[in-house]
Amino acid sequence: MRFSSRAIWRPAAADAVLVALTWLLAFLFRFSLLRNDAPANLAQILWISTPLAAAVWVAALAGLGAYRTPWRHTSVPEFKRLASAMIVAALALAAVLLLLRLPNFPRSIVLLHPLFAGAALLGLRLGARIWAEGRLTRSTAQGKPLLVLGTLDEAARALQSLRSSKGWQVTALISPNRGEVGRSVQGVRVAGSVDDLARVAQAQGVGHALIASEPGSPARRELLLQASDAHLALLTLPRADDWLQSGGSGGQTPRQVELADLLGRAAVQLDVRGLSGLLAGQVALVTGAGGSIGSELCRQIARFGVRLLVCIDASEIAIYALEQEFKARFPELAVRYYTANVREPERLKHLFERHRPAVVLHAAAYKHVPLMEDDNAIEALRTNVLGTLNAARAATACGARRFVLISTDKAVNPTNVMGASKRLAELVLQAHAAQHPDTHCCAVRFGNVLGSSGSVVPRFAAQIAAGGPVTVTHPEIVRYFMTIPEAAQLVLQAGLMGQSGEIYVLDMGEPVKIVDLARLMIRLSSKTEDEIPIHFTGLRPGEKLYEELLADDETTLPTPHPKLRVARQAELDAIDLQALQIWIAASGAEPPAQIKARLHALVPEYTPQLAGY
Repeated sequence: MRFSSRAIWRPAAADAVLVALTWLLAFLFRFSLLRNDAPANLAQILWISTPLAAAVWVAALAGLGAYRTPWRHTSVPEFKRLASAMIVAALALAAVLLLLRLPNFPRSIVLLHPLFAGAALLGLRLGARIWAEGRLTRSTAQGKPLLVLGTLDEAARALQSLRSSKGWQVTALISPNRGEVGRSVQGVRVAGSVDDLARVAQAQGVGHALIASEPGSPARRELLLQASDAHLALLTLPRADDWLQSGGSGGQTPRQVELADLLGRAAVQLDVRGLSGLLAGQVALVTGAGGSIGSELCRQIARFGVRLLVCIDASEIAIYALEQEFKARFPELAVRYYTANVREPERLKHLFERHRPAVVLHAAAYKHVPLMEDDNAIEALRTNVLGTLNAARAATACGARRFVLISTDKAVNPTNVMGASKRLAELVLQAHAAQHPDTHCCAVRFGNVLGSSGSVVPRFAAQIAAGGPVTVTHPEIVRYFMTIPEAAQLVLQAGLMGQSGEIYVLDMGEPVKIVDLARLMIRLSSKTEDEIPIHFTGLRPGEKLYEELLADDETTLPTPHPKLRVARQAELDAIDLQALQIWIAASGAEPPAQIKARLHALVPEYTPQLAGY
């Protein structure tokens, strides 16, 4: 170990002084307090052995890592390491003295000195820790009062993290377990259970509460909802993954609770090496690149060193916004932006042949259930089905290695045109993949994405900003949610896996009640349900109370990734892609009922909401 840093030399020098002083103290105890006659050569013994003892002890402490941690951060692991180092130091010094054979050296010193030195070294570090904690306590005494919500173990971790965060003074703990009330953690008392939160906050004049529960824990969501009833500003600590990804900037500073915290989902573990091998130095193409999922796919792809990123979207506004963002965030990345509609095969063929992408991510789609249900049913088929076929054909024609279709949980036993069109798109892709084995084609199904354009989150936000009411279709309606980055990362991960023609199902976690989402958004906006009421409007055409991620006749198999499973299906009848293409292209004048009937024939599990079905 090199002693080039003052942070190492200073504690080592202090330890050397302490070891020397306790060495002299051991001799004093031996020859004065125990009233034993000192040898005539005592001065010579001390002159030789005192610096020797200091040197051996400091060398042993340094060699076993006792100086890796500043004294003020000393904790149980450091005390254990120090104890081990002291035992080694005492044995090493005894061995050296035995080899030197100093005349008249009192052997009892070898036993006395480790007791004195150990007490001194441990006491010094303990004192430094107490002094540092006292200084932190004094520095936060004028901070904002804060309640910490969680079990005793969770509260202990939160208190430890808050020590490095100035501006907060924890006045009390609130536990979800009533049996923990009255106990203390690091000098802070558990003042009540969650039911007592409002009372404790009012009594102590506290306006902020920190949720200490771990992301992904079953109690976190319920704790969030219960805490929001107290009308406090809710805070949480950043996850370790988020903190590390930010480079450790900002420390463990509390942040405001976000909607994503309601999901309580752990961070996705990506196969970075595999994705780098797939994308680095390649051309990647994303359709629907201006949408919520498409744009996040582009952001994730930008991390993996692609040679060129091709972004396609039918919306001029969306592709322009993406261009402006990427010019600022990724100025060195080669990107081409195109306004193009996936319903135009010749335009797609031209763009694909021009850039010859190795990886294609097909996110372009119509996704809004009520809008696509009747008058726009044929548009859903043209974009979602023919658009998929056009993109897949263009990909295989230019020699693409991977083609990934972004699908939806609404494709499972669909009750609406949008879901049925996405299911038909999956079938079309499987039929195409069987004819073109050189391109690995797969589909990825997932549920609702938190905050995506047109979803409930921006709609609720707009309704709250307008003063309400917030409209929810049914008090019992539930949906699976994941964050936009998580969805995009898992789509990329699925593109690495398995055989062509497979359908991947993402682990969506536990479903969330939409009314709970609405309530939390109202409370996070510092409003109450008296100020912003919730109105129930009834289920819309084609809408389910709950959504399935797997069809009844499917089974799933695990994959190497814990959040991805593959859906194994029964043998499917071959789809006549040419006949399907002709029908969809020519059926613009057909009434919605006739389109739905034909769609039901192609997707038997589809249950259209029509008389007679």
